Amino acid sequence: MSDLEQLVEQARQDFAAAASPALLEQAKARYLGKSGSITAELKGLAALAPEEKKEAGGRINRAKQSIEAALEARRAELRKAELDRQLAATAIDVTLPGRQRQTGGLHPVSRAQERIEDLFRSVGFTVADGPEIESDWYNFTALNMPDNHPARSMHDTFYLQGRDDVLLRTHTSPVQIRAMQAHVARYGTENMPDLRIIAPGRTYRVDWDATHSPMFHQLEGMWIGEKVSMADLKGLYTHFLRRFFETDELEVRFRPSFFPFTEPSAEIDMAFLTGKHKGKWLEISGCGMMHPNVLAFGGIDPERYTGFAFGSGLERLAMLLYGIDDIRLFFENDLRFLSQFR
Repeated sequence: MSDLEQLVEQARQDFAAAASPALLEQAKARYLGKSGSITAELKGLAALAPEEKKEAGGRINRAKQSIEAALEARRAELRKAELDRQLAATAIDVTLPGRQRQTGGLHPVSRAQERIEDLFRSVGFTVADGPEIESDWYNFTALNMPDNHPARSMHDTFYLQGRDDVLLRTHTSPVQIRAMQAHVARYGTENMPDLRIIAPGRTYRVDWDATHSPMFHQLEGMWIGEKVSMADLKGLYTHFLRRFFETDELEVRFRPSFFPFTEPSAEIDMAFLTGKHKGKWLEISGCGMMHPNVLAFGGIDPERYTGFAFGSGLERLAMLLYGIDDIRLFFENDLRFLSQFR
């Protein structure tokens, strides 16, 4: 074996022994670099006679090509080995279940609210809204609760710091006053069309246990017209409950009660005739004919017009609809709970 053949064989062995691209480049430099063996052979051609240069140059070039081919082959092997290593490190077990894209959904209270809004719209009501930071006048005084009225003590109220006339509303009843004022401003008091609204929204009171939250949702409703009566209230609310719970198998009763903004006033109870709550009376709402003072504060003549109002807790209705027994579940943001309503 000639010296050049031995050189090519040694280069192949060195390339094969290089375990990384960096080591391979170091091995390449020993043969093809500026001070490498092949470069030295080419420089040696200068000392040969002209007739010998051609033959020697050809042998050296063939050796150089063999070394370069071995170098490229080893480079390809190292690239494949690195790719195989990366693929193994990021291997996917195709037998595992796929990752599904999670979709969001409405909160159960929002679902109940949309359901209620659709039901009342179907019988001619509109949905009204108002500010959650309210004045004392709209929240209490205009609802027949002056400064010394004992009903104010029933509300554990969040007042704004340093203010005793601005608060987080304790009910959505202020929306009724604002709706009356807007209705009168639009139509006047002569031949005024009926005003029928519901006012769902957030309310705030200092309370926190299994059935109470410092922030909760309330549904207020109101119907004002020339011949609106308690019979209209009873018929409407009974219809609402039966459609909301999708059953006629329930009873509704009205118990005398007291509220400063209605007279006469009543508590509304219902009892399912089947299911988990069969035969158990559940308080579901407060209601009554609107007090003349409240109508007057809204700019409506109580001698000509009458109306009724009712108020229900949205969480209470949602808990009964979905079989939930702790109101705090609505506000803990536990995805295990919320995902059931997607």
